[in-house]
Amino acid sequence: MNVIAFERKQIQGAWSEAELSIIAGTLNMARNGRDWDTGLTENGDAQLYLLGSGPEQACELCVSRIGGRYILEDGAGRLLFEHRSLPLLALHARSALRATRWWVVARIVLLWCTIRDVIHDRIEPLLTESEELLVDLTPQLAAFV
Repeated sequence: MNVIAFERKQIQGAWSEAELSIIAGTLNMARNGRDWDTGLTENGDAQLYLLGSGPEQACELCVSRIGGRYILEDGAGRLLFEHRSLPLLALHARSALRATRWWVVARIVLLWCTIRDVIHDRIEPLLTESEELLVDLTPQLAAFV
């Protein structure tokens, strides 16, 4: 018996409703009020863009389907995950969205440390010198009273 391998037709074009429902359901896009948009690459492969809030609506995540493989990229175009399973990729996308909020916490901590450092290095010495000056001048000021 001979087995003939047929070439598989590559999946191209727009997203199917099943694919969109998997992504939207996993990322809770309806509940979170996230905006998203779809598009096509130069070669006709499907792409989905998860947009951020604000007037700029910068791209936070991009999901692409290229030849049956799903590719997850962040807003800067760095590859985060790649697999043939869309539900698995959607789970990684959800965890990537959660991880993107840590930069806000890091900036707040950095700002707090900077403020404390400025107070400690610049303002405290001025207060200490003023106090010493006041202690030195008090006896002379008392003579005028």
